Amino acid sequence: MQARGRQDDLLGLHRGDAPRADWTIDCTVTQGPAGLDLRGRHIQGRPGARFLYLSWGDVDDAGTFAMFRRAKLMLDAVDPDVLAAAVGTGELVGRLGLTDARGQPRCAAVRPPAITWSAVRADRGTSG
Repeated sequence: MQARGRQDDLLGLHRGDAPRADWTIDCTVTQGPAGLDLRGRHIQGRPGARFLYLSWGDVDDAGTFAMFRRAKLMLDAVDPDVLAAAVGTGELVGRLGLTDARGQPRCAAVRPPAITWSAVRADRGTSG
């Protein structure tokens, strides 16, 4: 996950062949003219068009990351009722396959049904 405005500031590198990858992104929620607005270090875009960058790249022997592709996990595509429930439960979870139909790393704008958003109770990990 790429920090806002910093392609070289990444959270939680995972191997491309890992069976699973998880990230926890902290954010704040405010009420904006268009509804709930998420803000945080890893949240990109303007109000009403927020997203997360899932960056794909190679890491060389020196540990330097070189991005070759990225996906935009579109937060504006989260159902407003799911987002409101997530505010109440403390956690919004997005689940997606990391490869596309051709087996390549997922890229471009990612919206449902390619990603499923749900509200989860942060203290128990159960759906809310």
